[in-house]
Amino acid sequence: MPKVPMFGSILLCAMPALAACAGGPPIVTLSGAGCAALLPVEWRAGVAPAPLPDGVTVGDWVAFADAQTGKLDDANGRTRDAIGIVERCEARDAAAVKQARRGWLRRLVG
Repeated sequence: MPKVPMFGSILLCAMPALAACAGGPPIVTLSGAGCAALLPVEWRAGVAPAPLPDGVTVGDWVAFADAQTGKLDDANGRTRDAIGIVERCEARDAAAVKQARRGWLRRLVG
């Protein structure tokens, strides 16, 4: 029987397993995938104030104050929405990084 170097054949069998352990998928972020890109563009302009009343009666000023309070509610709602969007975006990104850092076997299983 011909003699075959045993050490070479053992390394040859181990090569596919070593390649699977050594590498992992690169974590790539897209340039447009930032959390600020999720906010509506029209929010940059802000909330326009209510128009000042033309009349001098108390009713005109009460209507103005009511409209101005409505605009303030709109602005505060945008702030809450923006904070919520950014928080969910950061949680999504953290979960993606955590999943990408798992071992290769756990990524295959689920």
